[in-house]
Amino acid sequence: MKTILCIDDEPRMLDLLTLYLEPVFHCRAMSSVHDAFIYLEEEHVDLVLLDIMMPEMDGWQVCQEIRKFWDVPIIMLTAKGEHSDIVKGLNIGADDYIVKPFDEEELLARIQAVLRRTKTEEKVIVFEGLRLDKESFELYFRQEAIPLTPKEFSMMALFLDHQNKVFSREHLINTVWGYNVSIEDRTIDSHVRNLREKLRKSGFPADDYLQTVWGIGYKWHKFADRKPLEHKS
Repeated sequence: MKTILCIDDEPRMLDLLTLYLEPVFHCRAMSSVHDAFIYLEEEHVDLVLLDIMMPEMDGWQVCQEIRKFWDVPIIMLTAKGEHSDIVKGLNIGADDYIVKPFDEEELLARIQAVLRRTKTEEKVIVFEGLRLDKESFELYFRQEAIPLTPKEFSMMALFLDHQNKVFSREHLINTVWGYNVSIEDRTIDSHVRNLREKLRKSGFPADDYLQTVWGIGYKWHKFADRKPLEHKS
């Protein structure tokens, strides 16, 4: 089920959006822009519904901030229906614009249309504050870069793409290094050890997620048995 992040300072509007969306989508409703940024940083979001008139930071500013760090579709929700406002929203990065009041059918139809237009292979993976960008070959934890070798990056991408899947050392060798390459199992162990160390150094609890499956290989555990990560203020 796709996740829709709703950002609006009006509780009644958030309740209405949740009522409309929950039968079809997983809805995360937030009245705080700061909390919404934290959620985007640590969880995967398929689309953002964003109100314009908010006291903490207006929707245009929020849209621009989201575009700096995340490639997620944005639909602006507002009572401002002037042509100039609609053009402004689209020019700064919004994918669509819905004027209040709107009905359930229109809202769902526009969300589905935007999701169809933006449906592409997932180039960025977000997980508990980690952000892996397959196009730039970069890994970040809370916007701090983690330097990886090409093989470490390929291994990390494989783990995040297939969470909870157990990979044998042979599978990792064939996938990351290629077939007909003479690589010993301990090379895999060394790369995993280095990857864990770099993740730990960044502050990410690597041992809770990148786990050894004794006698087989390794896996990335999707749900660690630990308290949620605390966000730095």
